[in-house]
Amino acid sequence: MSKKGHEIGSRNVFKDLGVPNAEEHVVKAQLVFKIDTIMKGRGLKQVEAAELFGIRQPDVSKMLRGEFRQFSVERLLRFLVALDQDVHIVVKPHHDRKNAPALQVF
Repeated sequence: MSKKGHEIGSRNVFKDLGVPNAEEHVVKAQLVFKIDTIMKGRGLKQVEAAELFGIRQPDVSKMLRGEFRQFSVERLLRFLVALDQDVHIVVKPHHDRKNAPALQVF
């Protein structure tokens, strides 16, 4: 019986996979997750969201399926504002010596 090895990754799966601009990609993924959660919570259909965001429904579908490279972080933040969300950007000194400074969405 052989044991399969495993590797402990970082806090950014995109970096672990070698995706270019991994830090930006993880932030976009977190923002899209928030957008999707809000849409589901409101029962908002993709067509309605597209109208609200000023984009086409197929682009909303692609975004929610993880194809969001075409959207900047700023544009995703604007989608959250269109969903009647307040967005706060907080910059603070980094004090965690075990982990590198990072961008995060809460």
